[in-house]
Amino acid sequence: MKAIRFERTGGPEVLEVVDLPTPEPGPGQVLVRHEAVGINFIDTYHRTGLYPVKLPCTPGGEAAGVIQAVGDGVVRHKVGDRVAYMSGFGAYAEANVVAADRAVRIPDGFDSRIAAAILLKGMTTEAFIRRTYPVKAGETVLVHAAVGGVGQIMTQWLKALGAEVIATVGSEAKAAKARELGADHVVLYREQDVAAEVRRITGGKGVPVAYDSVGKDTFEGTLASLARRGLFVSFGNASGPVPPFAPGRLAQGGSLYLTRPTLFDYVATTEELDASAAAVFDIVASGKVKIEIGQTFPLADARKAHEALESRSTVGASLLIP
Repeated sequence: MKAIRFERTGGPEVLEVVDLPTPEPGPGQVLVRHEAVGINFIDTYHRTGLYPVKLPCTPGGEAAGVIQAVGDGVVRHKVGDRVAYMSGFGAYAEANVVAADRAVRIPDGFDSRIAAAILLKGMTTEAFIRRTYPVKAGETVLVHAAVGGVGQIMTQWLKALGAEVIATVGSEAKAAKARELGADHVVLYREQDVAAEVRRITGGKGVPVAYDSVGKDTFEGTLASLARRGLFVSFGNASGPVPPFAPGRLAQGGSLYLTRPTLFDYVATTEELDASAAAVFDIVASGKVKIEIGQTFPLADARKAHEALESRSTVGASLLIP
């Protein structure tokens, strides 16, 4: 099978197309022949070495396709089932072996490309807005990178919950998109003072929760945007990791909270995984959250896909198509 692999960490140029043996499922595993592979920012962290991985590495932890073989003891799935998964590595390939209890059934009539585009991003959104901080109707929420892969889902889902959304974006074109998604207020973070705008919008109070996947560039503005005892949900490093800071900063800002959650701790059990995935599929099927696949790339063009992602020129979800 064709796969993408890197033998050393670095820029997009380290991604290479290779021929690898098609793996066989072991006990408790399934072999999934991919129809679409999700591209996520965490893939770039693995490639650069920000998040250490064992080399050589076939990146990617999200895909959708059809089960071609099952290992001993598998009763959760059968050959021919359409599934999506969000687990480990190896998705940048024509096929991958995954644990049966980490793959979820795709509902009948649900597009495999949409499934590959939403599982990780959708469950991330579900976990963070329903469990990290259960957002309530009428609350005002700050969402950075509001037209990115997670941002688009989060903005729409928050509106479905009845929240007021302050979205930050990097260009006028993306501002227009954020408004299409339902954002109530849009801030151009490169040109405007985010915290000052948030304070103006909220009558000086700030927001009870802010979702920040950008990292270094937005850290100070996010801290300054929070209400007393507000929660800073930091879940990405698109502009680089947040530099070290003294915990006393949180006290000075108004007894603030900061959490650095990872989705895997919210879908640690099969029951949690199934419940989160079901919520994602349901909200999309309802039409309240519409999914835009902004870019697709042939599997062999993974390097171009990473270049586009890191340039922050992408809109919505990006996929590799084997």
